[in-house]
Amino acid sequence: MTEAPASAGSSGEPAVEVIGLEKTFGDVQALAGVDLVVPRGTVYGLLGPNGAGKTTTIRVLTTIVQPDRGTARVLGLDVTRTPQRVRSLIGLAGQYAAVDERLTGRENLILIGQLTHQPRSGLRARADELLEMFRLTHAADRPLTGFSGGMRRRLDLAASLVHRPPILFLDEPTTGLDPRSRTDLWNLIRQLVDDGTTVLLTTQYLEEADQLADAIAVIDRGRVIANGTAAQLKASMGATVLEIEFGSAAAAAAALPTALSVMPRGEVDGAIVRGPVANGTQSALDVVRAFDLADLEPIGLTVREPSLDDVFLQLTGHRASGDEGADLDQWPEEEQP
Repeated sequence: MTEAPASAGSSGEPAVEVIGLEKTFGDVQALAGVDLVVPRGTVYGLLGPNGAGKTTTIRVLTTIVQPDRGTARVLGLDVTRTPQRVRSLIGLAGQYAAVDERLTGRENLILIGQLTHQPRSGLRARADELLEMFRLTHAADRPLTGFSGGMRRRLDLAASLVHRPPILFLDEPTTGLDPRSRTDLWNLIRQLVDDGTTVLLTTQYLEEADQLADAIAVIDRGRVIANGTAAQLKASMGATVLEIEFGSAAAAAAALPTALSVMPRGEVDGAIVRGPVANGTQSALDVVRAFDLADLEPIGLTVREPSLDDVFLQLTGHRASGDEGADLDQWPEEEQP
């Protein structure tokens, strides 16, 4: 892959710096004081459920919407003072493929090159380079109506790279993809970072953040509530996780009061009672004894390390895959770009 062009600012500056970012749409506060620092040449994950404020953060950083308060810099440039300069240095792939179905794959990429004022003499070669990189050469001259969802997402990502941006914003790029297509896209993102691109990635998939991100900010209801590496966030629980499986959801619900005597932060998830414990092995023995005394019969027991899902539940009181709370990223019609 051709190297990214020199970026603005000094090499010591972060790729993204956000201080006290706030944004309100009507009566809904989408951002309530977001702070972020994204080092260059890394993947930084914004992790949170639908409505947490992830997309609004991306829209501010990519100059699509103006913040009410706070400061946001991309490659040292203030997004509100020098929006045109910022746009020339970034790539953006949103939740839905922003490509023209009436055009072929190659035509889409050439069109994007023209819109971003790239030299016309090199547009076809750049399009072919990206088609090969994203394994779309075989479909280069086919209209997009015959593309699968995974092919469209790969083309959308390719389109965001036509002008070789040093920083790439990906807003839930694997939404709607099957597991294989998601894994393929992960591999492409890793390749981009290996080649020097900085990636800011929003996702509600905990596995995605765990697999890709060098650092993670957990965002909920417009605020960053924790940040660090995946390992640091998991270690912050200071516990292992105990899972006890029952024959039915009803049996698990009936067993929860007894389980709480051993794991006070236990919860029911389907037919499983789950909770963090300080000492996994000892707690497993204690809960088995408690169930025996209560004439409860689990069918399985697991002691494991905490996942990012466990961390999110502990931090917020709900799971990252849920839809609790107001959908803060739903824009009123007058705010749509």
